Amino acid sequence: MSKKFTIMTADEAAVYVNNDDNVGFSGFTAAGCPKAVPAAIARRAEAEHAKNNPFKIGIFTGASTGDSLDGNLVRAHAIKFRTPYQSNEDMRNAINTGDAPYFDMHLSHLAQTLRYGYLGKVNYAVIEAADITDDGEIIPTTGVGISPTVCQLADKIIIELNHWHPREICGMHDIYVPLDPPNRQAIPIYHPSDRVGTPYIKVDPSKILAVVETNLENEGGGFAPVDEITAKIGDNVANFLVSEIKAGRIPASFLPVQSGVGNIANAVLGSMGANKNIPIFEIYTEVIQDSVIELMKTNRVEFASGCSLTVSNPVITDIYANLNFFKDKILMRPQEISNNPEVIRRLGLITINTALEADIFGNINSTHVLGTKMMNGIGGSGDFTRNAYLSIFTAPSVAKGGKISAFVPMVSHMDHSEHSVSIIISEQGVADLRGKSPVQRAQTIIENCVHPDYKQLLWDYLKLSKGYTPQNLYACFAFHQTFMETGDMHSVDWRKFVK
Repeated sequence: MSKKFTIMTADEAAVYVNNDDNVGFSGFTAAGCPKAVPAAIARRAEAEHAKNNPFKIGIFTGASTGDSLDGNLVRAHAIKFRTPYQSNEDMRNAINTGDAPYFDMHLSHLAQTLRYGYLGKVNYAVIEAADITDDGEIIPTTGVGISPTVCQLADKIIIELNHWHPREICGMHDIYVPLDPPNRQAIPIYHPSDRVGTPYIKVDPSKILAVVETNLENEGGGFAPVDEITAKIGDNVANFLVSEIKAGRIPASFLPVQSGVGNIANAVLGSMGANKNIPIFEIYTEVIQDSVIELMKTNRVEFASGCSLTVSNPVITDIYANLNFFKDKILMRPQEISNNPEVIRRLGLITINTALEADIFGNINSTHVLGTKMMNGIGGSGDFTRNAYLSIFTAPSVAKGGKISAFVPMVSHMDHSEHSVSIIISEQGVADLRGKSPVQRAQTIIENCVHPDYKQLLWDYLKLSKGYTPQNLYACFAFHQTFMETGDMHSVDWRKFVK
C-alpha cells in the first residue's frame, strides 16, 4: 500500500460526509462493497438525529449491497434517495412505506446517467480496494459496479483498503469507461475474454481524502441448495438448449450465456454444465456465482466476464488460494460494460432471468409483489432481455405452498413486455413464444408452464375474454384480488368478476 495518503478510522472519515450529500459506493451485490465507512456514516446519522439535526444522504451503488451499507443506513433513517437496486429486507420495508425514496432503474444506465448530471452531484465516493498506488491506481476487490464513474465525478474519495482481499487480485479487472455522446465510440469487445481497459481505476491522487484500513470478509451468503423444483427448471432449460442446437437455431459451438442471480440461476447453470450435449461455454453476465466457479473447475466453463464475483466466502477463499488457475478465466468490468446493449447484441447472448410473475401472454413482472410492493428491482434483466440472441425467463409455477400461481391473466406490474420474451420455462415445461399470436402464446403457456391446479382456471379465463389480445378488464386481476381477500388464488370464482 502507498504511504502517501492520510490514514483514518472509519468514524474519522465519516465526519466529512454531511446531510444532503450524495455518496457513490463501490461494489455490485455485497461483493466489493465498503463496510466500515457506511456503518460509520450510519452512526453519524444517529448522533445527529439525537441532537435533532437532519442527516440524510443520497446513495448510488452498483446494485444491491451488504447489510453494513443498506441495512445500517436505512435503520439509521439516513436515506434521502436510493438507486438503482437493493435486496435488503429493512431497505425494502422502508421503500414500501415511503420512508426511503427509491428510483428503480436499468443497471446499464446508471453510470452514464450520473455523468449526464440527471441525478445531481456526487460529493463523495467510498471505494473498497485491495490495493492503491501513490499515483492513484485503485485495485478493486470483488465488485466493480459504478466505481470508475463515481471516482471520476466525486469531489473526494474515501478508500476502504480491505486486507481480507489479496493485492494479487490485480489483473482480474478490466476498467473501461466510454466517452459520452457525441464522442462515444464502439466498445471493442468481440469475445467475452477481450480486454479493452486497464486493470485498475485511475484517479487524481489529490482527490483521495482518506484511506481506512480494514480486514473484513465479504457479507454475501450462499444461495438455497438445489431442490426438486429448481433442479427440474434447470433440466428443462438445458434440454431446451440442446434441442435448439439440434435444430440449428443455436450454433453447434454454442453462444455465451448470461444468467441472473439466485438459486434458480445456480440450478440452471448446474444443469447446463451437467448436460454433455451442451459444449464447453463462456459466460458474459453481471454476477458470477458459485456454480460458475464449480463449472470452471470441471472444465465446463472456460471463461466468465462479469461485474462481480458474487460467491460464497468458502468459494472466494478457494479462488484466492488458486489465483494462478482462476486469474486468466475471470474478468470483472464496470456494469455499463458488463450490461451494455451494444456488446450483448454483438456477442449473441443466451440470457436466462427469473420472473416473479408472468401472464399468459408472455409479459413479465420482475419487481412488484401484487403490483404495489417493491421486491428488489429490475436490476440488469432488462439490459440483457431486450438485446439477447435468445431471451429466456424461468419461474416456479406456484409459490406459497401452491396458494399463488406465478402465471396469471394479466401481470400486476410489467417490467418486460411480451415483445422482449422468447421463452418461458417452469418446472412444468417450456413455452416457446416465438412467432406466436397472443392467443397462441396463451395456449402455449397454459398448456406447458402452468401448474395443473390453475390450468382450468386460466382456460376458463380465456373463454371470458375477447380481442386480439383476449383480456377481460373486469376479471384480469381476479387472481390477485382473490389472494388479497382469501390468501389463496385457488378460490377464484369468475362469476364474481364478470359483468
